[in-house]
Amino acid sequence: MYLQPTIFLLYAKDYMLPCLNKRLFGFECPGCGMQRSVSLIFQGEFLAAFKMYPAIYPLFLLFSFLFVNNFRKIKHANQIIMTLGIVSVVTILTNFLFKLLQ
Repeated sequence: MYLQPTIFLLYAKDYMLPCLNKRLFGFECPGCGMQRSVSLIFQGEFLAAFKMYPAIYPLFLLFSFLFVNNFRKIKHANQIIMTLGIVSVVTILTNFLFKLLQ
């Protein structure tokens, strides 16, 4: 049976995992917002996805590069992976600290 993407996204919202860290300790973890951000991207809300979880785009670039690099070896791949990894981690930690200080 074929489901339209919009119907699938409506049901996907019902199955998102709650943040255990937020539930137990009362503050968000560094990954909070990632699921909702991916859902917003699938809905075409790119700016809202960035506002929800700013690290979504550096992570997308990193995983896309890793995927492409598996099939076609790219010159200086290690440096590119390290750079994208560092940008992703810095973005995640910066976002986490801003949320923590609010």
